[in-house]
Amino acid sequence: MSISINKVNKFYGKQQALTDVSFSLNKGEIVGFLGPNGAGKSTLMKIITCYLEQDSGMVQVCDLNTIEQNLKVKAKIGYLPEHNPLYTDMYIKEYLTFVGRIYKVQNLNNRITEIIQQTGLTAEQSKKIGELSKGFKQRVGLAAALIHNPEILILDEPTTGLDPNQLVEIRNLIKEVGKDKTVLLSTHIMQEVDKMCNRIIIINKGKIVEDQLISNLQKDNIDLEEHFRKLTA
Repeated sequence: MSISINKVNKFYGKQQALTDVSFSLNKGEIVGFLGPNGAGKSTLMKIITCYLEQDSGMVQVCDLNTIEQNLKVKAKIGYLPEHNPLYTDMYIKEYLTFVGRIYKVQNLNNRITEIIQQTGLTAEQSKKIGELSKGFKQRVGLAAALIHNPEILILDEPTTGLDPNQLVEIRNLIKEVGKDKTVLLSTHIMQEVDKMCNRIIIINKGKIVEDQLISNLQKDNIDLEEHFRKLTA
């Protein structure tokens, strides 16, 4: 089991952001993590990636405890947060070298060449990050999340700001890497969930209100957007 979440609770002062959240994810799953703004999506993603600690409950990543073994957990995860944090004065290769050294990636130059090609950055690789369009900046963020070949990929709104052609390319990339990894992605774009994911988890007001295979919803002719609206009304 790649990710196991058991009865997780999180408070911000007196406000409860997560309430007894439980689910598990397996290798080869691409899971759409859906919910309205303020539902708790980013909070849970930050807990899984060890940027926040839960107040109670347990989170395990590849059988590692996120509180007691957080450095080992971080080595297993590639994380692209919603607000893609990049050093815009660095060149693409320079930035990927910086990130790769943090993860102590072996044969780093070869890996950078490989990941630049995989994320469609070849034509832009000689540019500074600050010179790139938003779509290409997203690709750099994905490249940095993938540089150490993690077992788990956590993506918070990965397709924000992409044009239609870039959407298709990033979608195909996520589907390809998802074949041998576990991918948890947050998005507000229902069409992307339908095309990329094989499972959805919907959270509303800090509680899980749906955990279902996409194929089951399609079999029952359930419109995903309408289903989401009903569950989060």
